[in-house]
Amino acid sequence: MADRVAAIDVGSNAIRFSAAESAADGVQVVAETRWAVRLGRGVFTSGRIEEEDAVQAAEGLVQAARQIEELQVRRYRAVATSAVRDSRNRLAFVRRVRQASGIHLEVIPGSEEIRLVHAAVRRRMSLGKDTWALVELGGGSVEIALADESRVTWNETHAMGAVRLMEMFVKGNSEPREFSRLVQEYVATLRLPGRAAERGLKGLIATGGNIESIARICRGGRGSAGPLALPVAEVRDLVRAMAAMSVEERQRKYELRPDRADVIVPAGIVYTYLAEKLGAAEMAVPGGGVREGIMANLLEASGLPAQAADAGLVDDAVALGRKFHFDETHALHVERMALSLFDQLADLHGLGARERRMLAAAALLHDVGGFVSLKSHHKHALYIISRSELPGFNRREMFLVGCVARYHRKGPPTPEHREFAQLSLTDRHRVRLLAAMLRVADALDKEHRQKITAIAVDRAAGEVRIRASGADDLLLEQWALRKKDDLFRETFGVGVSLCRNAECVDE
Repeated sequence: MADRVAAIDVGSNAIRFSAAESAADGVQVVAETRWAVRLGRGVFTSGRIEEEDAVQAAEGLVQAARQIEELQVRRYRAVATSAVRDSRNRLAFVRRVRQASGIHLEVIPGSEEIRLVHAAVRRRMSLGKDTWALVELGGGSVEIALADESRVTWNETHAMGAVRLMEMFVKGNSEPREFSRLVQEYVATLRLPGRAAERGLKGLIATGGNIESIARICRGGRGSAGPLALPVAEVRDLVRAMAAMSVEERQRKYELRPDRADVIVPAGIVYTYLAEKLGAAEMAVPGGGVREGIMANLLEASGLPAQAADAGLVDDAVALGRKFHFDETHALHVERMALSLFDQLADLHGLGARERRMLAAAALLHDVGGFVSLKSHHKHALYIISRSELPGFNRREMFLVGCVARYHRKGPPTPEHREFAQLSLTDRHRVRLLAAMLRVADALDKEHRQKITAIAVDRAAGEVRIRASGADDLLLEQWALRKKDDLFRETFGVGVSLCRNAECVDE
């Protein structure tokens, strides 16, 4: 049997499950299921997931777990977006899901949501080197991004999802046109940064279930073999016609599900408003979203045919670091040294690709806390990083990245440190290993002059020897290493020393 993967998207309006496997022409979907659970109903009015909805969601995910077993899925990823992300009882909900179904539900930020959508879109259409505007509208939020073939270069999340707008403005039996007017006025408060509107965009890509339904209606129910170019004027006319109808009338006339018929109008208003603001005469509707992006990533990890993995981590971290006026050259050098250590010590630490990306991010951002205070910049780095977003990392992983950066200097982690004490035993071990390598890498550029051009690691009895190329005088780096090697010795169980070429520096 071909290697099978599965994706679960716990959204604000529904829960969706897909399973796929490799095929001669790429990817073959073997199962799809949708559960109409509107988690956003309570969250967007009271700030909490309602008990009835939590029960239904858990029941749906029990069925998803059963399908994972029956289909012999080897790897899956389950993510929750805006509704769960914004709920005050999200931790209790995630625990409930785990206890009921065994599924580990990951609450992802908007930046990871748009990264997954981008991964799906570039499998459906070629973006090339041009910059496109990418708009993903869900039940709770709208993600607006600039992207090309290789990566998302900028993104913002706005709390203007279709379910959220409907819950905000529907009052009893509101007159349809009045509802439409209120939504339009609220959406008009959305402002786009100048660089999004003036970038010289190739076009606008629209994703999400609502725009796919709109595209189906505009095409008279006909399918499409590829991305559909949908005129904005046509969408605007359709939305105006729908806004004059009741929900029941939309259901009958356009053959819409009840949970699509009530949110399609606010969704259409958001799409058309953004298209007008971006100066787009048409929208490219390729189909696909978070689930397809998850499966693309899982298939990449399997070595099956898929697009190349996201290569924009360095650019994204550097862009974040520039906001805090960090030493970019030093950060890039420390990242290179840290990853070289990681790769050469793979058999010693046993960590994987996910941890390697965390180390890269921590190395690039370890000094950002200097923007607040040089004296305690390692502590401020944790605060800044853990409250920031990088595509590809969820909130928990950003906290781990912040912890690794926090321990690049001064004392090593201990259970007395509040943030470190919050971590599970597994994550504590992970942070200690990564921070140990980051401390060594930072010591190798003590003067911020990039004297060492490359390193090679030798393993001797009870010691790791680092042979450095490109520098004749390493006394300061050796001194810095002696001050920072405590965590490495404690965590790896071996010492570490610095050598110049093939000749060890005397201690």
